Amino acid sequence: MQFNSIDAAAKSGFAWSHTALGEPAEWPHCLRATLDIMLNSPLASVLMWGPEQVMLYNHAYVALLGSQHMAAPGARVPAILPAEWSWSAAALESAWAGAPGHYRGQTLQLWRDGVASERALDLYYTPIRDELARVRGVLCCLAAAAAPAAPPAPPRALRILVVEDNLDAQFLVCEMLQAFGHQVQAVGGGEEAAGILAAGRFDVLFTDVSLPGMSGVDLARAALRGQPGLQIIFASGFGDTLTRHVEFAATALQKPYDMELLKGALERIGAQLASGAPPP
Repeated sequence: MQFNSIDAAAKSGFAWSHTALGEPAEWPHCLRATLDIMLNSPLASVLMWGPEQVMLYNHAYVALLGSQHMAAPGARVPAILPAEWSWSAAALESAWAGAPGHYRGQTLQLWRDGVASERALDLYYTPIRDELARVRGVLCCLAAAAAPAAPPAPPRALRILVVEDNLDAQFLVCEMLQAFGHQVQAVGGGEEAAGILAAGRFDVLFTDVSLPGMSGVDLARAALRGQPGLQIIFASGFGDTLTRHVEFAATALQKPYDMELLKGALERIGAQLASGAPPP
């Protein structure tokens, strides 16, 4: 039986008087209006009506969840309650109490043509009220849940040279950087770091500002002459007070380190390098 409206259903010759609903002409306006919307809608919809639990549904519902033996517009609720009514007693009770609700990405256990399966669905429940504001039924609209977004790509592993004369601080920052997935080499002074930078390529120079001998700022300045694309991160107990006026781009972090700020700075550098964008 393929009906697109209640008028078509009423004229079909189906023995409505043998059901708990009776003849369509005697149906309350709220039921007629709801079924007209359902039967002409592309969205899978099913209505549980009255204490008799009559189930009325449209063709989209049959296609999404029904059996090949089902045909719209409906039947009595079967002995095995369909998943949209059985997955959560609280959701159904709330709707019968008059509260609409939506539940996204629910994995429902389905029984279709004798075969058990699972399907992720978004469910939207709406109480259907009569002219006296009494809840006479519950409409459930269903849609296949959207596929989860692809997980973000892991951050690019950066080659980082850490320059820190305090061995405890050096150990701590290296442990954090390695935990973030980066390749780390560490030294305690600017002169030694300058030699390493001249001999090999790094993505990031992470240096304390106040170092014995060559300062972190002088080290960065010399390093950029040999490798203009090198990213600079300064660490200082004074924040950016000592570095805000340098003539090149740099990120300044306050000691003691904030792990999230450090991680965020490296993620921005990794994204920038991956995109091929020039240093800011």
